[in-house]
Amino acid sequence: MPPGGPVALPSPPPAHGGPDTTGITLAVLLIGPAGAGKTSVAKYWAEHRRAPTAHISLDDVREWVRSGFADPQSGWNDHSEAQYRLARRTCGFAARNFLANGISCILDDAVFPDRPVVGLGGWKRHVGPGLLPVVLLPGLEIVLERNAERSGNRRLADEEVARIHGRMAGWYGSGLPIIDNSHLDIPSTAQALTEALTRSVASPPQW
Repeated sequence: MPPGGPVALPSPPPAHGGPDTTGITLAVLLIGPAGAGKTSVAKYWAEHRRAPTAHISLDDVREWVRSGFADPQSGWNDHSEAQYRLARRTCGFAARNFLANGISCILDDAVFPDRPVVGLGGWKRHVGPGLLPVVLLPGLEIVLERNAERSGNRRLADEEVARIHGRMAGWYGSGLPIIDNSHLDIPSTAQALTEALTRSVASPPQW
């Protein structure tokens, strides 16, 4: 099996009857606050592509640590930051190996525009310059409703959800594609994601 190396930008597909990215190998980073629907959309999008596609969730990988798990909800400290960095490197390594063997990847993470520790730079280092970021940002009332349906350590306090959502607004004006899925179901959001990626392949965002 080919070893995974840094992922380069994909070549635009031939425009026979219009551009179509559903059959080419892509590396995608789906960004958004808690309750944005990142995991549900990423899974659906991965399952409905013509090209083989894997879904890698940073939260799932972080929770591989069972004893000694550093829960950021208990406070962000050196321990939780170290485990976050480890999980991100692990996700990046997995993505590069999938991609090197012809399998697209979509990763999801709550990346903040104003926090370098959990910013885009780390993802670019670990996956490569061909990573295509897209922001999923529904309205606050929507993420609060979705958060209320969660349980365990995936459910956050309403105040924390509002704080995270407010910081995510910093992506406006960043040049990254943003999808407001407040009134879109999962299939419609996945279609909007495909359309955003088609534009990104044709004209990659600067980040």
